[in-house]
Order: sequence, then structure tokens, then C-alpha cells
Amino acid sequence: MTPLSATVVTESIRGIEPPNEIWRTRARARLDTLTKPLGSLGRLEDLAAQLVAIRHEHLVLPLNKAVYVFAADHGITAEGVSAYPSAVTHQMVLNFLTGGAAVNVLARLHGVALHVVDVGVAADFDNIEGLLHHKVSNGTKNMLREAAMTDEELSRALLVGAQLANEAAVAGHTILAVGEMGIGNTTAASAITCAITGSAESLATGRGTGLDDAAHARKIAIVEAVLKKHFANSTSPHPLEVLRCVGGLEIAAMTGMILAAARNRVAIIADGFISTAAAALAVALEPKVEGYLIAGHRSEEPGHRLLLDYLKLTPILDLEMRLGEGSGAVLAMSIIKSAIGLYSQMATFTSAGISEASL
Repeated sequence: MTPLSATVVTESIRGIEPPNEIWRTRARARLDTLTKPLGSLGRLEDLAAQLVAIRHEHLVLPLNKAVYVFAADHGITAEGVSAYPSAVTHQMVLNFLTGGAAVNVLARLHGVALHVVDVGVAADFDNIEGLLHHKVSNGTKNMLREAAMTDEELSRALLVGAQLANEAAVAGHTILAVGEMGIGNTTAASAITCAITGSAESLATGRGTGLDDAAHARKIAIVEAVLKKHFANSTSPHPLEVLRCVGGLEIAAMTGMILAAARNRVAIIADGFISTAAAALAVALEPKVEGYLIAGHRSEEPGHRLLLDYLKLTPILDLEMRLGEGSGAVLAMSIIKSAIGLYSQMATFTSAGISEASL
């Protein structure tokens, strides 16, 4: 019997094609006619060409941008893997809704629509306004003791992200950033990183919210034990099994969003460690998704660097951040906006009456 989650993924990836290389060539041709030396805008030119290839059109400003912050709790916090109590997930969601978090400030500054999604917070929000209510369960189970999710829970979380991506595409969004909030989720991301890339637990596991040396060593040991429990007999577990056993509801929702966004030809900006773990799972499920991904920044979490190397992504920014929330991805949107502004608004040599290079 095919797991329900596999059916959800099959439907989500149906019709995904890589970004269109004909449109990328057209974009490169236009960039080469602009009043600048060839290639002199560096990665800004790469970003513009990638977006044109994704969208199959010559993009102009304004870009329709949104960030989705998925919130969920993790049963593994019972093992003392975080410097903060799990109640902070609930408290931070309330902070998002009142506009006080870093991602709120950055979204306002850069004209990015912010959506906060409860996919698994272990608290009742009582239908509070401004929150997208898609709770699957009150957090995951303790993955040191049992699988984090059932297949049904995984399927529902994947569907939450996929449905929101479909709605975003209908609303005309051309770029989506994925962010998260969930105490304990760096432990889940570390386990995912090891399972997907084969990296050592000590290399993939950072200090998260600021653990001291003893707590950090314990966290590494817990990740080792989690992987041994679930994947001792498998050198390359299926991505869905990785997600079900050691993932989080918010990571599953981001994975679903990334897959469906690619199907809708919407560019995805991964934020930091947690959202890039979701991106790695999405690529493992459908390699064609890779061309739709942009790394917003490089997190200080060591596992993030492993994932970026695995995905062959070069981050736009490197600001020594490790906040999450989608903050680095929203910051990167200002660079992407600049790339499209230059692409669409610069004069050409012909229109400006400027002589081109002769060599």
C-alpha cells in the first residue's frame, strides 16, 4: 500500500519542469545590451536570468513578494536540546502577529507580504485574527523515543504548504520566502542533514539558540542516537521517511510549499538552516526543484553550510545571522529587487547612443 504522503508528493510534483533555458538565454542577451561592461553586475545578472527563466517572461518591477513563517513545536525539546523552553514558539507567534519580530520589521521595510502559519504549535490560538490556522497536531512526538510524525500527520503538513503555495500563485506572487519558528527545530534539521547528506553528526549539529559546551555535546549525542534509532539499517533512507521520523511539521509544510511553488513556476528563497533542510528534502524528492531555489543567506549554523554545499547554492548574503523567521530571505529580496530593477530599467547601448566595446 502506497503511503498517503507519497501520494501527496506525487501530486505536488506532477508537471514540474526545470526553469526554461530559452528564456534564460533571452535574459542573458538583454543583459549584454545594457550600458555596462559584459558581466559587470556579477551575480545580479545570474539572479535576473534565473528569475526570467523561472517565470518565462521579461520581469519588471514591482515584484509580488511574500514570506510564509511556519510555526510548530518539537517533542525532542523534552531532551533539553534548546536553551529556550518550548513555550517560546507560542510566544513568538504572538509577537509576529503584533508586528514586533525582526521579520515583521524587515517585511515592512522591503514591501514583503508576511503570512504566519500555525501548522503545529502546542497551544490554542482561539481563532486569533491574522494567523493562518492550519494546525495538524500540537507538535511532533519525541523523535528520540518514536517517529516524529505519523504518515497521516506528515501528509497533512505537506498539503498545508502545497495549498498555500497554490493560493500564493493564484494571488500573483512571483517570489516566496520560507521561514519558520519552532523551538527544537535545529535538532530536527541536524538529523535531516545527516540523513540526506551523510555528514557526521558533530559537523551538522550547532548550538541552535545558544547552548553552552556541555549542552551542545549532549545535543550532538542525541542526534546520533536519533539517527541510530531510525536509520541504523539504512544508508540512504527515503526522504519522506527521513521527514516522518526526524522532521517537524513546519519543515514538512515548507517542503510541500517548495514543491508546489516549483510546479507553479514561483521562485523560492530559502532562509537559513531549517528552511534549507526543507529545500534539500524537496530536491531529494524531485531534483527539478533545484533550479527554483535561491539561498537568501548563509547561517552561522554549521549544518547550513553542509546543506548549501549539497544543493550547490551560493547564498546572496553572509551576515553571520542565525535568527530564522525568514529574516535572511526577506533581506535578500531587496537584492533580488535590485537585480530585476537593473535588468528592466537600465538603458541599452542603442537607446542611450553609447558605443559598445570593440574587443
